[in-house]
Amino acid sequence: MTSRRSFLGGGAATLAAPLVRAQQKRPNILFVIADDWGRGHAGAYGCEWVRTPSFDRVAREGVLFTNCFTSNPKCSPSRASILTGRNAWQVKEAMVHYSILPRDYAAFPALLEAAGYATGHTGKGWGPGDFTTTGWPHNPAGRPFQERRTAAPHSGINTCDYASNFEDFLNARPAGRPFCFWMGGYEPHRVYEAGAGIRAKRDPRAVRVPAYYPDQPLIRSDLLDYAMELEHFDSHLGRALTALEQRGELENTLVAVTSDNGMPFPRAKAHIYEDGFHLPLAVRFGGQAAGGRTVTDFIQMRDFAPTFLEAAGVDRPASMTGRSFLDVLRASRSGTVDATRNVALAGKERHDLGRPGDAGYPVRAIRTPDWLYVRNYEPDRWPSGNPETGYRECDDSPTKEYLLARFDEYYRLSFGKRPAEELYDVRTDPECVRNVAGASVHGSLMAGLRARMEGMLREEGDPRFNGNAAFYDNIRYTGSRSHAWDTWERFRGAEGKR
Repeated sequence: MTSRRSFLGGGAATLAAPLVRAQQKRPNILFVIADDWGRGHAGAYGCEWVRTPSFDRVAREGVLFTNCFTSNPKCSPSRASILTGRNAWQVKEAMVHYSILPRDYAAFPALLEAAGYATGHTGKGWGPGDFTTTGWPHNPAGRPFQERRTAAPHSGINTCDYASNFEDFLNARPAGRPFCFWMGGYEPHRVYEAGAGIRAKRDPRAVRVPAYYPDQPLIRSDLLDYAMELEHFDSHLGRALTALEQRGELENTLVAVTSDNGMPFPRAKAHIYEDGFHLPLAVRFGGQAAGGRTVTDFIQMRDFAPTFLEAAGVDRPASMTGRSFLDVLRASRSGTVDATRNVALAGKERHDLGRPGDAGYPVRAIRTPDWLYVRNYEPDRWPSGNPETGYRECDDSPTKEYLLARFDEYYRLSFGKRPAEELYDVRTDPECVRNVAGASVHGSLMAGLRARMEGMLREEGDPRFNGNAAFYDNIRYTGSRSHAWDTWERFRGAEGKR
């Protein structure tokens, strides 16, 4: 376990002390992040088949956001964006999943530690990837508190006792110091215990099956198993809130609860559609954020770091391109608070290996309140001669296996070849199953969205739009090749050819 003394050493010593603005009492920060939690899957959003009383409490006593987005719907790029306050194409190699995290940009936990905060993390911080060879003294999410373990209610659920580790951190914190703690669940990342939801006597008829899947018992059961993992992590959030209450610190703590990307199912996680990069978010901030509000402003992953720094009275470094939404939290009304928060960008390059030649599949997208425009820059990298090796960058699952065996419209939606351009009316088609890019009536709209998107990406320094697109294809992959190749080989009937 980390000792009181160790809060004072390490990486913070290498940072110039940031300017801290005078204020009455600096707040604590508890950042709670699930691993692969899809949008809308919480009671606060009206979901009836996932039970999330702790998240619902944060939303009820704080602010529920309906438009939170990641710029890259995979674990390590999204988490790099959170830490650095930059979009994924602004963090160099960290744009690519399972790569390295450069130390070129300041991370908010280190900045807060240099300003006198005690920092720590439990569970999943930044990753997967390599942060050690680039000079980080520990995971950039904070000093590790990982010793406590607990019995998992289902196989596949991690035994990390997140809430107890958080309490260890609170007990080790020097008296009187504010804290910033990252509580990162490994749930609901796969693998799942098959049939856990059914065995828990949960009703599969209550599950809402997305429009891009056939309504099949196997898929309903798979979604219930996902729900069981979500509910496990939500219970740890509840215990963490109780620990703060018992210490009289809840009202002086900014509690933000979100995810890194969408659910680990086809056409969601790793895909540039609503269910891939549109995320849940609720924030509680005691008397500083009037409770019971629902806000429609667009919040992006890169906005968390500047928000936390402003709340702590620490000046944001010039490297952070996100902007604080503390003003939105402190507002008194629901709906739209800041009319300029009405656009988000998303993109990907290579997520995991498994495509022929390990080639990436570059995509960029722009999301407005009404439209999602998607540009696939290399659609022919889909191997038309072998449909089994199509757009396969999503976790293995019963749902994935079911779709791969069909080669029908549902297969096409998740794994088929993408057109160069896609356009979805998210008001009437929030699950993005009707591509209207081919309609002549939308020609000028698409041209405007494309120009706006690419102009913004150039301004943000995306190498793909500044003459260096090849940069992304040459980034070192730091993961196990067998991890990415297993599914492809198994479905080709070529087990063992690695």
